[in-house]
Amino acid sequence: MVQRCKGFRDLSPEEMIRFRFIEQVSRDCCLKWGCLEVKTPTLEYLHLFTSTGTLTPGMLGKAYSFLDWDGWSGQRVVLRPDGTIPVARFYIDNMVEKGLAKLFYVTNIFRFEETGKEARERWQGGVELIGVNSPLADVELIIMALGVLTSIGIKDVELRLSHAGLIRGLLSKLGLSPQEQARIFDQILDGDTEALARIKSEKPKLGKALTSLLGLKGKSSGILKNLKALFNHSLPELEPHIDNFINIVDLLETAGYRYQIDITSGRGFEYYTGIISQLFVGAEKVGGGGRYDALIPLMGGGDIPASGFALYFDSLMDLVKPAMLSRPLTQRILIKAEPEVVRHGFDIARHLHEAGYVAELQLEGQEPADLRWILEVRSKAPLFVLTDRLKHKTFGIKTASEVLKLLGEGDADKDSIA
Repeated sequence: MVQRCKGFRDLSPEEMIRFRFIEQVSRDCCLKWGCLEVKTPTLEYLHLFTSTGTLTPGMLGKAYSFLDWDGWSGQRVVLRPDGTIPVARFYIDNMVEKGLAKLFYVTNIFRFEETGKEARERWQGGVELIGVNSPLADVELIIMALGVLTSIGIKDVELRLSHAGLIRGLLSKLGLSPQEQARIFDQILDGDTEALARIKSEKPKLGKALTSLLGLKGKSSGILKNLKALFNHSLPELEPHIDNFINIVDLLETAGYRYQIDITSGRGFEYYTGIISQLFVGAEKVGGGGRYDALIPLMGGGDIPASGFALYFDSLMDLVKPAMLSRPLTQRILIKAEPEVVRHGFDIARHLHEAGYVAELQLEGQEPADLRWILEVRSKAPLFVLTDRLKHKTFGIKTASEVLKLLGEGDADKDSIA
């Protein structure tokens, strides 16, 4: 028996309807915010993710890597394990001289999972805002992501906020090399509690401050202002990061959005340097993003700031309500064409498609399903017979233009021939 690979899934016609719905809503929202669409290759060179230290060792261990063979030599490549880094590479290759760019994408990413019970291929749609560093830009992205979810019909979304700059700022006080700081930061994000314990034993004061920071939770900027007062004298280096965090949440409050501050929600965001946002519906994480000002410089693209977000299509597909997907019955038409006039059947189908209807010719054994209209194409007058299954009426029609007019009227005041 032929089986599909573990950790990968087929998308059924019903699932593809949900997928395309989410994709189209995402595209429409991004375009309305002035974003431009890009698409990057499925394969990227491994060094894109290793030489810059952009992913933690834990994440790199989940990458699908193999040799891109070229005679007796070759380079190691990966199935992209991340959506942001390839877009950053695209920007450096093609747009670095243009400055500000708002780029969006829909793509699949690949991450190995040992049991094969969880997804190894995942779909996401994201936006990268490159070339500006401001709280306003970060808030615009958060509101954009929330707007997509609202347009999809997702309710009760919880916005959780963290800030990588605060954690990195504390780690910089450990007296370690930048490489060691990055390693410990990665360990903390990967959930390594032993790393935090070691800091506590070696630097008790800093360990206590880090523990307090990681336990920070609240629903207003007041908690951040209290933190600023606490660290104002002992750790003044954190003040710019706290001020940035305060400015962002104040803007969100001004715009009428609710949030939950939770510093520990930063796990899994390796290359982030500032605000981190995550979106939850109940216990399900449906998206996330944040600021990553160090990524493009690390990749050799110059001192260019950036931020972005991604929405997780696999999770959203299970949350989309069927009512959002149903196409009105008035837009679906089954065409029955007699063999000698099948050419006219295809012709009227083209006219209907151009007018925005879903129209198909009846095939052998096909019965009418969830549609309102049946259109018979005949070799004698009347040339068209249109049946309204909703109102149980049948109309004889002479021309294709009359068919379109009657469909548009829906309940046209014409005599039935049935």
